[in-house]
Parts: sequence; structure tokens; C-alpha cells
Amino acid sequence: MKRFVILGGGYGGMALAQELLDGDIPSDTIIVLIDRMPFQGLKTEYYALAAGTSPEIDLRVSFPSDSRLLITYGEVTGIDLDGKRVLLEGQDPVSYDWLTIGLGCTDNYHGIPGAEKNSCSIQTFANTRRTYQVLGDVKPYGQVSIIGGGLSGVEIAAELREARKDLNIRIIDRGPSILSAFPPKLKTYVSAWFLEHHVEMRGHVSLKLLEDGVLHDGNSPEPIYTDATVWTAGIQPVEVVRELNVAKDHQGRLVLNELHQLPDYPEVFVIGDCASVPFSPSGQLAGAMGKQVADVMQAIWKGRTPKVGKIKLKGTLGSLGKKAGFGLMGNTAIMGRVPRVLKTGVLWRSKNHFG
Repeated sequence: MKRFVILGGGYGGMALAQELLDGDIPSDTIIVLIDRMPFQGLKTEYYALAAGTSPEIDLRVSFPSDSRLLITYGEVTGIDLDGKRVLLEGQDPVSYDWLTIGLGCTDNYHGIPGAEKNSCSIQTFANTRRTYQVLGDVKPYGQVSIIGGGLSGVEIAAELREARKDLNIRIIDRGPSILSAFPPKLKTYVSAWFLEHHVEMRGHVSLKLLEDGVLHDGNSPEPIYTDATVWTAGIQPVEVVRELNVAKDHQGRLVLNELHQLPDYPEVFVIGDCASVPFSPSGQLAGAMGKQVADVMQAIWKGRTPKVGKIKLKGTLGSLGKKAGFGLMGNTAIMGRVPRVLKTGVLWRSKNHFG
């Protein structure tokens, strides 16, 4: 029996698995999905779990149930590209004929001492659970510092403000303002929302050390005191991917050909945050790549020449609590109630399309 193995049941892995199951799978082939959890976690909504505004059960999506799909639970510890094997912690290796790597990303602490030890993460379901506990235990009028003023930092700051009116919340960024990658109109709108809701925005902070309860700015001798710190200041591919001896870009992502394959290992595909593509990482991108890999495999199985078209993303949506939001659709900025409603619709579709 031939095996098409998918590493990671996130947005990309789920889209790929479902697309393959919806198509024609050869009778001598089985799909194997490997993940550490028994469900997909909706990562784009982890900020709400961390803030305590969404229960864990609302961010779970069941994996597909199909006789052609074998689900294996385990922690991937290595990938033997030459031996065509996936190594699992405490389990026998899993061999493959085709492999898709969709293991996602982890925090990038940029070599800052104490950053990993003294901050919370929202990169995995398990880490987000722990972050929820830490934030929930902050005493009234305590100080929460969120490192990184990108989309994730903005969303968790806004959601936490809605969940805990009593807390002092600040966003810290090394740049001059939040949402540096967004147009000025959106930055102005979100900054105004934070000012109205008493969320401090502190820019031009270059952290050089994180201690328990104290952040140290390389640009100032004054310590920054905090009761809890959440890290949203950058990502990188997971360690298993970083250890692969293949070509990578300057961010450590795997360099691919036009079919999302490793050039020297065409039986291996890469999707999502691990892939070197000219887009910012997102669940939408991972899902689009997963669907394209399914198209490539359908062509290979049917003896046709595989090809993929240009990926077209619909835009970016962000939330400011449950009643306001912002977004970018092409070059058009949208703000207020409409983008928040759209984001709720996207979440509903993610939960119900596979679940």
C-alpha cells in the first residue's frame, strides 16, 4: 500500500486532506495524517482563547472521517528525506511514498536572553491554554505587556481589553507604531481604538533582556515592569524543518519549485508557514497551497502533467474585540463593524466546512 503522508492537521493539512478525499485516490494508496492533537485548532482565533473570550471547544474542528484516511497522533521529531521516513517520538517511523510538510511555525525570540522563559506564547493550542491561565491569574490593575504590534499582538490586546477592563495593557514594538505592514489609514483607526480603550502603545523599544517581571530596553536605562508578558514578535519554521539539510531562505523557510515541491525531493511538498513563498504567513495561504498540492497529486495519479495557477488571496481581517474590526481587501481598507462580521463568517466557515 502506498502512503501519502501529511504532517500537520492545520489549515493547510486539513485543506489538502479534504481535497484529496473529495477527489479520486488510487485504490492502492492511503492518506496518512499525523498531528499531535486529535483535532484541528483554529490558530487564527487563539488570541480569543488566551484572552478568555472564546471557550476551547469553539476553536476545535474534527478531522475528516474516511476509510481512506489514517490518522496518527504523535510528535514529529525528524524527517529522513533520503530514507523516506517520518520519525515520531516514542513510536516506530512512518514511511511514505509522498510527503507534505505542513507543521507550521513557532515563536522567533531573535536571540533575546530570557524571552522564551519569561513570556507566554499563542503559537500552539497547548501554549495558548497556559497563556490563558497566566493572564487569568493577573491580579486586578496588574500590567500585561504584549511584545509585537503586528496583527496577532493587536488582536490579543483588544480581546484582552474586552475580557478584563481592570487590567493595564500595553503593546511594545521596536518600530514607531503598531501594524507597520498596514496602510496609514488602518494604523490610524486601530491606534485611535486603542487610545479610546486605554491600551498603551509604546514604540521604538529594542528589548535586550527579559527577566521575571522586568523588561529591559536597549534604548533606555529605565526598566519596564510587567506582571505578564505575551510574545507575538515574530515567527520561524518549527525546529524539525529548520534541521533539514535543504535550501532555505533568509527566514529559514524551505525553498520550493513552482509545484510546492522540494527541488531535490519532488515527492516532498511543503505548505504554509514552512514554505518560502512571496506572501505573509496566514491560514488562508496554507489552505490555498494545500488545495494546489491536491491538484498536483491528482494530475500525477492520472498520468497528466501537473500545473498550478497563481495563488490569489482574498485579503486580511483583524478584530478589535467582538464589535469592531479592520481589514484590507486588495488595496481597499475597511474598518468598523463590517470587517468584524466578515471575520466571524470566516470563522464559521472554517468550523463547519470540515467539522
